[in-house]
Amino acid sequence: MDNERLSLPQYDIPEDIQNAVTITTLDRLYNWGRRSSVWPLMFGLACCAIEMIAAQASRYDMARFGMEVMRPTPRQADMMLVSGTVTKKMLPAIVRLYNQMPEPKYVVAMGACASGGGPFKEGYNVVAGIDKFLPVDVYIPGCPPTPQALIAGMIKLQEKIDKESIKKVRWYRKGPDTVEVPIPILGPDLIDPRRNQEIKAAAAQKATKESA
Repeated sequence: MDNERLSLPQYDIPEDIQNAVTITTLDRLYNWGRRSSVWPLMFGLACCAIEMIAAQASRYDMARFGMEVMRPTPRQADMMLVSGTVTKKMLPAIVRLYNQMPEPKYVVAMGACASGGGPFKEGYNVVAGIDKFLPVDVYIPGCPPTPQALIAGMIKLQEKIDKESIKKVRWYRKGPDTVEVPIPILGPDLIDPRRNQEIKAAAAQKATKESA
């Protein structure tokens, strides 16, 4: 199916009215409008951000995909492009920005660092992948990825949007999927509040062994 057209291919529309009449579905119309108006959040973390900036220049022209409007506030953005090394000190701010973004929203991990820690994975201050805290929709490999790779990742995001249905997407469902991500606590190390029960159980087990 041609994603740039609203009409579904199984319906034959006479040539003389093809520019005036379209037969489609509500999901197709809804996704067609969203796929070409994605507003990325304007922030960068490390060297991948330079490639992200280059992709917005005239040579690559992200405006072709409707993604050139990078918003300076999460209230107006619907796509978080994590471009660079995610440190433990920066992670609480990233999660806070994600929670402030309205639905529908997407997360793209750009580069090896955002996807899995990259060359700094074993570092004491680096998170081994943003997907440990946020739901990632598209991974873009590279260190750093080229603007062409970033554009290919954005096309993959559009393809994912094309396949969504209003009946199944999380932002129209009630339940735990709509709960915001708890902000990690930065202390001597990074603490994920979602693991509180696991941490308490491990501490109780250790205390039992020490007292025995």
